[in-house]
Amino acid sequence: MSVPTHSAELAVDSRCALGEGPQWHAAEGKLFWCDITQGRLHWLDPASGHSAYLEVGHMLSLAAPLEEGGVLLVGEKRLSRFDPTRAALETLCDFEADNPITRSNDARVDRHGSLWLSSMGKSAEAGAGSLYRLHRGELVRLRSGLTIPNALCFTPGGEFAFFTDTPTGRVMRWPLDADGWPLGEPTPWADFSAHPGNPDGAVIDAEGHLWLALWGAGMVVRLDPAGRVVSEVTLTISQPSCPAFAGAALERLYITTAREGLGAADLSQQPHAGGLFMAEVGVSGLAEPPLKLS
Repeated sequence: MSVPTHSAELAVDSRCALGEGPQWHAAEGKLFWCDITQGRLHWLDPASGHSAYLEVGHMLSLAAPLEEGGVLLVGEKRLSRFDPTRAALETLCDFEADNPITRSNDARVDRHGSLWLSSMGKSAEAGAGSLYRLHRGELVRLRSGLTIPNALCFTPGGEFAFFTDTPTGRVMRWPLDADGWPLGEPTPWADFSAHPGNPDGAVIDAEGHLWLALWGAGMVVRLDPAGRVVSEVTLTISQPSCPAFAGAALERLYITTAREGLGAADLSQQPHAGGLFMAEVGVSGLAEPPLKLS
């Protein structure tokens, strides 16, 4: 069965080696995203079209808006507060600082204002990754033995968390208690193991549907609450990494992409690989709460 298809257009030619972690900051009116391996924090003001980036000096994968102002940077070995107006950076706590082979990967704030974040091996070493929750300033490991943990997002009412271990091709659904902590074991929810591409980053929209980037397939798919593909966004870039809604009304879907692993022939066909893309998909995003540290 055919599904509605949307096309994504280039929004910022950022040429990220590994673009990741798009996150709308409503108070700043900016979309932040990261070039993980180059250690750059990018931002775009959709209203003016102005974009820029800052060299942070270490790998980073998300800039989460803080309730107290500024953002929390999820970095290679640390979590840091960052004030965009003063470009001031302050370390909050270590993050797997004693493990030289890992770095941060996916992250997203849940419906309780707590941050779920993951680690993975810098060379995607099997089983080197873990999944954590930062709840009111305390970092708790939820799961280990993962390879490339991704697709962190949450149902609008906070009843379930979603995640994937990208090489498995399966998106998992995990029941949560009233405070947002996992209950029991996660179960398979959507299987892309026989589909072109691998599941990467994801975000939930205002209707409770999940938008999932398929790395290697050049598309983002929209899944209904039963895990069925109901629409898709196509890109001219083969490696989309994560979608996010942004804009004053969260009216546009932005998608980060990557150049990592592409040879000269691929890049000649995909000159804008690593750019930030945008699609009009006819649905708005779900506003995410700011991160609470206390």
